Amino acid sequence: MNDGTRPDLVLAFDFGRRRIGVASGNLHTRTASPIAALVRSGDLPWPKLDAIVAEWRPDRLIVGVPEGSSGPTSIAGEAKAFAAALAKRYGLPVETVDETLTSAAAAADLAEGRRSGRIRRRTRKEHIDERAACLIAEQWMNQRA
Repeated sequence: MNDGTRPDLVLAFDFGRRRIGVASGNLHTRTASPIAALVRSGDLPWPKLDAIVAEWRPDRLIVGVPEGSSGPTSIAGEAKAFAAALAKRYGLPVETVDETLTSAAAAADLAEGRRSGRIRRRTRKEHIDERAACLIAEQWMNQRA
């Protein structure tokens, strides 16, 4: 299959009302790397999402959905709607994973990195969103192992 996508790559999204964390997942190395935290001002940042998908050419998209939240107006409902919009816009397979507590885990991860000296810069909310997207990609890859 040569449809221009990279079969070894996925993009993962940590959907939020203020920011969307984006990370790449490499299926060969089973590692994830942060790409960006896209700021939302009401509408979805489609031009930035379009640019990222075009540049990375993923084989599929992964969206984190906090399964502990329910109802159509919940963040889970919004994340599922975002996943459906991605599928429609890009024509790529979109899967969801439970991302309950990934932001908290990402914040703890980054705080530990600061304490140990591994991370020198101050942790900002954007870094947490990017790291949460990495955790979503890693969780999805681990579930497929």
